[in-house]
Amino acid sequence: MSKRNSANQVRISGGEWRSRLLRFPDVAGLRPTPDRVRQTVFNWLGQDMHGMHCLDLFAGTGAMGFEALSRGAGKVVLVEMSSPACKALMDNRAALKAERASILQTDALQFLAQNTQRFDVMFIDPPYHQGWLPRLLPLLAAHLTDDGTVYVEAEFALTDTDGWQVIKHGKAGNVFYHLLKFGHV
Repeated sequence: MSKRNSANQVRISGGEWRSRLLRFPDVAGLRPTPDRVRQTVFNWLGQDMHGMHCLDLFAGTGAMGFEALSRGAGKVVLVEMSSPACKALMDNRAALKAERASILQTDALQFLAQNTQRFDVMFIDPPYHQGWLPRLLPLLAAHLTDDGTVYVEAEFALTDTDGWQVIKHGKAGNVFYHLLKFGHV
């Protein structure tokens, strides 16, 4: 495998599929959540996600969604617009035999407009420098369970705003990552 191709994989860090590789294509703007960040986030969320329903919006490599499934999530919906990334998600789902993963190739805003499901955890990692978060944050609370949590990656630090409270946050390189709760915590 060439160096270029070997870089297009990410390893699941915990749970049933620990150490299994997810492969993904070269797609502009596709950046897997770094291992260290994923480990921190799942320490925050709890290693056992048994029965939780999760949304991986802007799924990309699917690393967050497949990590959640590996740790027992009851269902994960992975939403991705890119055709090559969506095909890779389907290939990874088949390789892992991840029957609890639903993969949808659609726009994030269109999905939120049509979706009636509520999620315990949402993973939100939109493309940087395109103004996604101001458009998304007002819509997310309607899709969250009462005690649900939203994980957000961004190119900047988030602050408490519009009913959202930042309950945990960190930074790794150029990635700012946050756990948000809606309403009073």
